[in-house]
Amino acid sequence: MDTPSALYVGSMKYLAIILACFGAPLWAHPHVFVDTGLKLVANEAGEVTGVEVQWRYDELYSLLVLEDMELDHDFDGILTKPELNQLSGFDLNWIEGFEGDLYLSAGGHAVSLGAPENRGTSVENGQIISRHFRAFTGVGKEFVLKAYDPTYYTSYELTLGIDLPEGCKLAVVKADVKAANAKVRAEMGDNMDKLANDPNADWPAVGEDYADEVRVSCGAGL
Repeated sequence: MDTPSALYVGSMKYLAIILACFGAPLWAHPHVFVDTGLKLVANEAGEVTGVEVQWRYDELYSLLVLEDMELDHDFDGILTKPELNQLSGFDLNWIEGFEGDLYLSAGGHAVSLGAPENRGTSVENGQIISRHFRAFTGVGKEFVLKAYDPTYYTSYELTLGIDLPEGCKLAVVKADVKAANAKVRAEMGDNMDKLANDPNADWPAVGEDYADEVRVSCGAGL
């Protein structure tokens, strides 16, 4: 994988357990599922200056994280305050080059997002929920957001909603899953079986093809 996500790096130690639980071959991407929410933040002038990101991890990944960090010893799904403090920010130790699996563009050009600012972590119904904020500037009145892991090891679904400041509207363009699947088959070709048995294989970067596109417009007259 050319650009491993933080979740990929943190998950490789769990891969054998995950495969044992699901009984699935390695090529059955993705392995980690994250319900995602976005909340855009504007300043007093009405300019959008950042986004708060919410990640709700699937139950299996949440369980493996808690076990690895030796939290929730009584398995009641309720963490003490010290345990929550220990868990908080567990997913924000990003490796160099990791983009946070969130991509912003305006006018057809990529816009850099600031470093993540921890906004807290909780555990609800066996799932870890974390929040962080990322600042940005210079997007103007129209811009595009996409949440995805380029390797598609992790799947991000915008199931937690998208909150907008007053004066903004959005349009969500759904991913063409059939086209994405066809691209995977075309790029992997006869190497499918070989890659299925090689966790270090160079997987095609198809995550963006499975990602919904969030188009945001802000300003008077909308």
